[in-house]
Amino acid sequence: MAEGEDMQTFTSIMDALVRISTSMKNMEKELLCPVCQEMYKQPLVLPCTHNVCQACAREVLGQQGYVGHGGDPSSEPTSPASTPSTRSPRLSRRTLPKPDRLDRLLKSGFGTYPGRKRGALHPQVITFPCPACQGDVELGERGLAGLFRNLTLERVVERYRQSVSVGGAILCQLCKPPPLEATKGCTECRATFCNECFKLFHPWGTQKAQHEPTLPTLSFRPKGLMCPDHKEEVTHYCKTCQRLVCQLCRVRRTHSGHKITPVLSAYQALKDKLTKSLTYILGNQDTVQTQICELEETVRHAEVSGQQAKEEVSQLVRGLGAVLEEKRASLLQAIEECQQERLARLSAQLQEHRSLLDGSGLVGYAQEVLKETDQPCFVQAAKQLHNRIARATEALQTFRPAASSSFRHCQLDVGREMKLLTELNFLRVPEAPVIDTQRTFAYDQIFLCWRLPPHSPPAWHYTIEFRRTDVPAQPGPTRWQRREEVRGTSALLENPDTGSVYVLRVRGCNKAGYGEYSEDVHLHTPPAPVLHFFLDGRWGSSRERLAISKDQRAVRSIPGLPLLLAAERLLTGCHLSVDVVLGDVAVTQGRSYWACAVDPASYLVKVGVGLESKLQESFQGASDVISPRYDPDSGHDSGAEDTTVEASPPFAFLTIGMGKILLGSGASSNAGLTGRDGPAAGCTVPLPPRLGICLDYEQGRVSFLDAVSFRGLLECPLDCSGPVCPAFCFIGGGAVQLQEPVGTKPERKVTIGGFAKLD
Repeated sequence: MAEGEDMQTFTSIMDALVRISTSMKNMEKELLCPVCQEMYKQPLVLPCTHNVCQACAREVLGQQGYVGHGGDPSSEPTSPASTPSTRSPRLSRRTLPKPDRLDRLLKSGFGTYPGRKRGALHPQVITFPCPACQGDVELGERGLAGLFRNLTLERVVERYRQSVSVGGAILCQLCKPPPLEATKGCTECRATFCNECFKLFHPWGTQKAQHEPTLPTLSFRPKGLMCPDHKEEVTHYCKTCQRLVCQLCRVRRTHSGHKITPVLSAYQALKDKLTKSLTYILGNQDTVQTQICELEETVRHAEVSGQQAKEEVSQLVRGLGAVLEEKRASLLQAIEECQQERLARLSAQLQEHRSLLDGSGLVGYAQEVLKETDQPCFVQAAKQLHNRIARATEALQTFRPAASSSFRHCQLDVGREMKLLTELNFLRVPEAPVIDTQRTFAYDQIFLCWRLPPHSPPAWHYTIEFRRTDVPAQPGPTRWQRREEVRGTSALLENPDTGSVYVLRVRGCNKAGYGEYSEDVHLHTPPAPVLHFFLDGRWGSSRERLAISKDQRAVRSIPGLPLLLAAERLLTGCHLSVDVVLGDVAVTQGRSYWACAVDPASYLVKVGVGLESKLQESFQGASDVISPRYDPDSGHDSGAEDTTVEASPPFAFLTIGMGKILLGSGASSNAGLTGRDGPAAGCTVPLPPRLGICLDYEQGRVSFLDAVSFRGLLECPLDCSGPVCPAFCFIGGGAVQLQEPVGTKPERKVTIGGFAKLD
């Protein structure tokens, strides 16, 4: 029984060792210098957060003509550790910058070359071509001497070498050939020794005898991360510059006003972020594996589709005869390049997802970095690693194959005339449509209008996608609602949710496939169901001054004789008549919304609501009102006028005049038809293209909105003890146009409830 338990324990230990060994081997690509393709040796952190061996960086700068900027000599190993015997045999085969790139850098004003004179007023700025990001990064005037060594990466490389026994035993660097195996190392001497050589180079009674021996290693590092400018230990982290700094750096003007925190805070914050991201990846290994399988299937489909597309093109081109032979080669080459590009992108994405598996390269490297206890070193090393982990996490959350597996765009149009064969080329997908924001709006339905760019290939049909942005985000990819094969360049989206924000986009499709999506457009829907009604001219309107359109959706007030008389009697006062038009429906419950447009040239217009019975009573004996151009005191008894105001029905109106909206205290529910609705001190705002009115019958409230942005303008209480109907009042010339329901437009209708959801 005991033997069986021991065997089971031994098997578990061996399995764990195998997993650790596999993880370390998969991590090897994370530990290779992008220049020499060997294990990092004294890596430096470039400003772009990538790493490169110090020796490689010196050689690259030397090839560019930079002299005296190879770094701090004290950071290089001295004595035996820097002898040629320890240099890699691959150094002579390191990849050097391309000649054209080197020539471009030198001619741009950097480096030294024959005939160049350095001006005292223009200090030399050193640039380094990063082999990882393929970009030129500025190193400043000090060059490599101003860079930090990545001590954490060095420790990870050393642990990796010890775990997989890379390079065999470490030999003594002081022995005569053949050297013996090293048993000790010395950080002060930066060399490895056998027992005899260590005693020889550390004689008793000398200063070297005080050196403490360490385990043999090929990479000697300082005990702590030092500031390259002041050679002091770093103690703080500058969030503005994203750089570790020492005490002297803090008092320099270069960091004046910057946000600087202790390195312990930066260490803990960055470690927590990295741990959280890594935990998410490790907790979603099933998702990673599923996406890897999908990518592998996409790669296979891309290979098959590409092969089929090449065969179809070959068959068509062969049928055209000798005239097309020269064209055939270029077309096949284009397909091949497209296929290779897609396969390369898919393969890169596949490799990236494979690295997210538990025990793989990036994850294994991150786990090793998390073992770092030196806080400054961890902050320095984990910054670049966290960016990669964050990008991997974002790619995992918003997963989509990097390239399509379809090659439909490689089909040829052979119906053209023979004289156009020399211009024969692949069909192009439609370009991204442009949504017409002037004609696109949301009312009772959403009307969406778009057009193709001028030189875009035609589209056979379009796909509309939309979603609500004001709902809680669901885990996983963003889910869109979709409508396929929409003809024309406009569409209606029926039954949108009220009080919501929709984002919409469109893309075209033809024989070559689907094009790019248009830019997203956000639309606000009305806060309540839209009320449909027409203008009713039977109550309180004067046919001499009011003209209602045939469709009963527009009304215009024509100034008559009373306004002309008012112009003659400027000093004596004048009475003007109020012309009122009601809607032909009344609201008795729920919430309702409608919109209208007021002519900016209108003299005085009131838009609002009121009790239907009280409005009709007022219209039957509508009294004149005092013109706002004259003194409100017309000579009548002021008490009688006050009684009239108090007895007026509970109306809620918004006053518009001369392209402005009056937002005074009198524009509340007490603002009636008397025209005396607020002090002259009331503020004004510009008149929007459309006004919206939202009535809440149960709450007894009415809100006036900008119908374009749905920004609130005014909210008033309202007596809703009976049926309430829309009302429009005119004093002088003016015009109002009710917004036409979208459903009356002869456009293609799309029911939102019937849309399919995107995965």
